Amino acid sequence: MLRLFCLVGTLTVLAAFAEAQTTSPDDGQLRIICFGAHPDDAEYKSGGTAALWAEAGHHVKLVSVTNGDIGHWQMAGGPLAKRRAAESAQVAKRLGVTSQVLDIHDGELLPTLENRRTIVRLIRDWNADIVIAHRPWDYHPDHRYVGVLVQDAAFMVTVPFFCPDSPPLKKNPLFLYSSDRFKKPYPFEPDVAVAVDSVFEKKVDALMALESQTFEGGALGSEEKTAAAPPASSPELRRAWLRERWVRRQGAEANNYRGVLSDWYGEEKGKTIQFAEAFEICEYGRQPTRAEIRKLFPFLPADSSK
Repeated sequence: MLRLFCLVGTLTVLAAFAEAQTTSPDDGQLRIICFGAHPDDAEYKSGGTAALWAEAGHHVKLVSVTNGDIGHWQMAGGPLAKRRAAESAQVAKRLGVTSQVLDIHDGELLPTLENRRTIVRLIRDWNADIVIAHRPWDYHPDHRYVGVLVQDAAFMVTVPFFCPDSPPLKKNPLFLYSSDRFKKPYPFEPDVAVAVDSVFEKKVDALMALESQTFEGGALGSEEKTAAAPPASSPELRRAWLRERWVRRQGAEANNYRGVLSDWYGEEKGKTIQFAEAFEICEYGRQPTRAEIRKLFPFLPADSSK
């Protein structure tokens, strides 16, 4: 007998920061859902590109698949989970997007059938054109299993009798991996690199809200590391301190993938881009042409070769 209801179990949504789980209408705008393992991952990896989509009127949702409740050196449990959900919501507000944090314990995510159903429903309910997630090869088990769960959803989102209370998607989304530094079993190989220079300051401003991670060091922080960051009483110094770190990080992304930037923006423009985010097309899901990629990333310039 077909199961009429998909159980969400331990992945119930933190009600204060969740959207109603109804299928989103098609208003002609793109719909993008970005999965991170914790309430900072999607913001770090895709925040700039999310802001570009949002500025163009498209709909972006950042989802943390765990609640981050052990991601601090000094506090944990419910208080930390609530704090990190609030931080994530504030980042989303500043980027012009939506956030959602799922209530599963940090460090305990597993690629179960129950969790696969939850991921499938989230993608369907958002009516996603694009899905972004970690690659399933990563130092952190939560990162890896987010990648596995999203991979496992890449076909099932279109299957009518999988979780049949949630309407299947009529078209398979484009599934993308966000960048990472890991080399085995194979290194990250970007297919698309996005210049985020125009929204770089907005991203830095947004990430200021992630105080538990940016200024207090997260799970591997300490009193010494917290003391090394400017105090909360000096917001301008804090922003400058954080900006310097993201200049290095986002600048390295541009330098590492300069060839891909030049491929999409042209040789002359590609040389001038300072900050970037990069994505690899998953071999599951939609396999777009270059012309389709430009439609899905409408801030990429028109093809100058035509």
